[in-house]
Amino acid sequence: MAEGYCVKDKKKVVIQNAERITMKNGKPATQGTCPDCGGKVFRIGA
Repeated sequence: MAEGYCVKDKKKVVIQNAERITMKNGKPATQGTCPDCGGKVFRIGA
């Protein structure tokens, strides 16, 4: 389970629909949605 920081809720949440991606600079990242507000959650290096 990937965990990230939701800026809207101002707390750490477990990322729903987590998807591993590679950024333009080649670094790995995880992106998904917040289970509480439905906003985007993004974590670099995970």
